[in-house]
Amino acid sequence: MKHSEKTSDLAIKGMHCGSCINKVTNALTPFAETVSVSLNPPVAKLKNTTASIAQINKALASTGDYKASKLIVTNITEAPVITNDKKPWLATYQPLFLIVGYILMTTLALNLAQASFNTERWMMHFMAGFFLVFSFFKMLNIKAFASSYAMYDLLAIRCKAYGFVYPFIELALGLAYLLGIAPQITNTATLVIMGFSSLGVIRAVMNKQKIRCACLGAIFELPMSTITIIEDLLMAGMAAWMLI
Repeated sequence: MKHSEKTSDLAIKGMHCGSCINKVTNALTPFAETVSVSLNPPVAKLKNTTASIAQINKALASTGDYKASKLIVTNITEAPVITNDKKPWLATYQPLFLIVGYILMTTLALNLAQASFNTERWMMHFMAGFFLVFSFFKMLNIKAFASSYAMYDLLAIRCKAYGFVYPFIELALGLAYLLGIAPQITNTATLVIMGFSSLGVIRAVMNKQKIRCACLGAIFELPMSTITIIEDLLMAGMAAWMLI
């Protein structure tokens, strides 16, 4: 009697690059005859496994910030069906647009309520809101943010500790803009930090790396794209404008 072969399809959360694929593959290899892992979509296929989700996730946790879910057993002779979860462009970036929109609306309202509208004052308030809100999302899971940031930032790649420090840098910049502390120093620091940060983003986009953007930490699954470049260069541009 022919032995029935089965595969188990698992959705893997936390993968961002080829290195992640290797780590996940190595962690899952002991649990199956063969293991196949893809990044887009983030799926692992295990042939003839008897491991439970708990066992698999324990192995994944020991090698990185990964988590498996949706264990679906299918007959290996059937054509594998992978649902295309790719969202429309607008839906993908909706969280980012909403957050920036709320910051923009709030800061405009605050400054329009003044006797006269001052562009530089509005910029300082906008940048304060931007840095404070974005640092908040990063701090919700600093470890996951640092891991994602180290995939593309030129300094975090060489010094992972920088990823743990960066949210506090944004927090400090946000408070400095809000309180109007040393504008020249604050704007110079923003120009240098955001300008340097954009270099890693530009390189990742040009190399077509399919990795997660860490601008909103690990809370939202935002892909790296030109939107991230615009975001960094916009902040650097505002700082440069106020320095002139």
